[in-house]
Amino acid sequence: MTSSLFSPLRVGRMELPNRIVMAPLTRNRAPDAIPTPLMAEYYAQRASAGLLITEATAISHQGQGYADVPGLYGTEQLDGWRRVTDAVHARGGRIVTQLWHVGRVSHVDLQPDGQRPVAPSAIAARTKTYLIKDGKGSFVPTSEPRALAAEEMPGIVHDFRHAARHAVTTAGFDGVEVHGANGYLLDQFLKTGANQRSDYYGGSIPNRARLLLEVMRAIVDEIGGDRVGLRLSPVTPANDVTDENPQALFEYVMKQLAPLHLAYIHIIEGSTGGLRELPDRPFDYEAMKQAYRRAGGHAAWMVNNGYTPEMAEQALEHGADLVAFGKAYIANPDLVERLRAKAPLNTPDTATFYGGGARGYTDYPTLGQA
Repeated sequence: MTSSLFSPLRVGRMELPNRIVMAPLTRNRAPDAIPTPLMAEYYAQRASAGLLITEATAISHQGQGYADVPGLYGTEQLDGWRRVTDAVHARGGRIVTQLWHVGRVSHVDLQPDGQRPVAPSAIAARTKTYLIKDGKGSFVPTSEPRALAAEEMPGIVHDFRHAARHAVTTAGFDGVEVHGANGYLLDQFLKTGANQRSDYYGGSIPNRARLLLEVMRAIVDEIGGDRVGLRLSPVTPANDVTDENPQALFEYVMKQLAPLHLAYIHIIEGSTGGLRELPDRPFDYEAMKQAYRRAGGHAAWMVNNGYTPEMAEQALEHGADLVAFGKAYIANPDLVERLRAKAPLNTPDTATFYGGGARGYTDYPTLGQA
């Protein structure tokens, strides 16, 4: 029997009522990195999703890269997230948090004591980050990073492990998703354009994959693979990241991940938020998936990037297990119900994507309200 978007699925230890996932969406509404009651309302409104993935959430102060994004490294932050997970669970939902270290995609104004951001190599990202000053948000160039020393790597791994443990034991999440995509720290280590190291964390594919795999093994050891997902973006140019041979890199990574018995693998196809096929960066996603399956990996396979309902159903027919929707979830808290009814979707207000309050956040009408 062919699965549909509305078929149930077991993912790790979670029983999902449908295959529709709310993708992680940065909204910059957590002053002092503390989740707010408004955020609890926002996520609870969307609890009918098969799975909610929170906006990217910093594992440490050093991991912060944008103004007013939440963290997981302080008591008030964990308490704020507990209010969010309680609200989602009260509506019958399932929610995981995305563990984030931005690496070089940051600014000295956001770093502890105004220090430089960290990176695999001291190469600035030709991209921008988001700052809020005097109540006004703006995008500014990222700061020049410094290269992490080899002896600092265990501390990065510890921060991921610590955040994962407290996400499930203190904040009440059903699991975690490790952010290994979009040009942030773990992706920076993976890819040759950002990683020009000559030690055990640079050069060869196994060396460049080392930090990601150390992080994944530590988290799985801490909370169990059936609570853990991983997001990857093989060819996205987001945040100025490139690799000279992504096919070989990601097929290697897949083989190494197979023994960890993860809950799911979350793949961004093409350019994040942009073209699904990049003429200058061809990539065989099926070969990547088969490398994982042949190595014994059984995690649910989640696809993402510009999926329409029709494309999503086709993806399920061709072997995907889950489909993540991003912008559609900003404007449609009842996206599952709208898709089931084949009803029109609200149009998102791009001016309210980042920062602000309830407008453009919790005030989109459901079908019943419309």
